[in-house]
Amino acid sequence: MTSPFSNNGDDEMDRSTSAVICHAIGERLRQDMGTDEPLPSRLQMLLSELRQRDGDSA
Repeated sequence: MTSPFSNNGDDEMDRSTSAVICHAIGERLRQDMGTDEPLPSRLQMLLSELRQRDGDSA
């Protein structure tokens, strides 16, 4: 039995959907953390990786 979370390539998300989701997550993080605090370094690294992967798929 395969995991329901495995990605076999059939259910890839298009770029605009990915961007909308990333924007919504960012907005929620800004609301929860406030605008004066910098992002934790781990979160900054993960966001950079997402941007890089998004650029690689173009």
